[in-house]
Amino acid sequence: MGQNRRALSVINQDLVAEGRPYPCVVNKRALAEKHDVCEKKQADPGHRPITRRFAAQIASTQKNRAEGTKKSNLGNSNSNGFGDSIFVDEEHKPTTDDQPVPMSLEQTEPMHSESDQMEEVEMEDIIEETVLDIDTCDANNPLAVVDYIEDLYAHYRKMEGTSCVSPDYMAQQFDINERMRAILIDWLIEVHDKFDLLHETLFLTVNLIDRFLAKQTVVRKKLQLVGLVAMLLACKYEEVSVPVVGDLILISDKAYTRKEVLEMEKLMVNTLQFNMSVPTAYVFMKRFLKAAQADRKLELLAFFLVELTLVEYEMLKFPPSLLAASAVYTAQCTIYGFKQWNKTCEWHSNYSEDRLLECSTLMADFHQKAGNGKLTGVHRKYCSSKFSYTAKCEPPRFLLEKPL
Repeated sequence: MGQNRRALSVINQDLVAEGRPYPCVVNKRALAEKHDVCEKKQADPGHRPITRRFAAQIASTQKNRAEGTKKSNLGNSNSNGFGDSIFVDEEHKPTTDDQPVPMSLEQTEPMHSESDQMEEVEMEDIIEETVLDIDTCDANNPLAVVDYIEDLYAHYRKMEGTSCVSPDYMAQQFDINERMRAILIDWLIEVHDKFDLLHETLFLTVNLIDRFLAKQTVVRKKLQLVGLVAMLLACKYEEVSVPVVGDLILISDKAYTRKEVLEMEKLMVNTLQFNMSVPTAYVFMKRFLKAAQADRKLELLAFFLVELTLVEYEMLKFPPSLLAASAVYTAQCTIYGFKQWNKTCEWHSNYSEDRLLECSTLMADFHQKAGNGKLTGVHRKYCSSKFSYTAKCEPPRFLLEKPL
């Protein structure tokens, strides 16, 4: 056994040329420990099987040859399967750093599966949505009051509760009902458009009417007078050029006298305790449209939708800020064709998309029915070239679908 081991050691040394082991010498035990897979060659048929004795004879013959002859023999013997059956003990194992590695083992880095690669791509594509600073562009505009604009709207949100009325206040009225209120406001929208008044004036007018009717019972024949006086007070509060009392009498087909108008004005301001400074849906509309980075088309559509709600008595259950946010959200859905409510809109409105769905669905339904029926004042107004035929666009179908 000792002689055999020595002979194999000699073979191992002789088969090393210039520090590189013979390519067919395989350390079976070492490779087995590393769990590697080695490629074995089959011996060509017709060649003599390589035994330990025959290998020792070959080794002694090659020992006397020159170094150049050794290289030649090494190159020639690589093709005849020499060494396929030779196994060298671990104690005389050759250096494995320079051993040729089969192609199946040359891969040094682990292959990534397709799912891992897709996951990496998806992770790179995901960009966290941030809240935009919508007031940066107005930093040099003193009218934008960017230094305390957030404080203003925080105050508006606190005060909007005092400007709202009970959604069932009409139950205390004995001579008028919700339908009469809707006819009055639909007519006032046309009057507002004819006088070319500001948006603020219309929203304040409707607010004054509801707040007054919630505290004061009115007979049917005085209801139109209440609407005229509410518009007169709103004009005095918002407009630069106020319509004179005579113009309002003419627009009502002289149904009331100047004295009746002034008496109703006195009664209304006293009933409301001269409180005209209330946040309406218009105040929030301007802020939320800015957060949505709205263009002219989106702005007109949002105002069309929120004005449709002025006529509807059932929409009194929603606060002004929610009406404004829902109008902007519904307008975006209508224009873009999918649900659109980003982090910036959610941040500045304090409403998530889920909170808006109920009100938005009602708005889309009003939009679909706006051109039908008798109360079409808002639809006719926004079907004109002045408002870019905004009312002619179709409401989003996915908001009209009733949940199962």
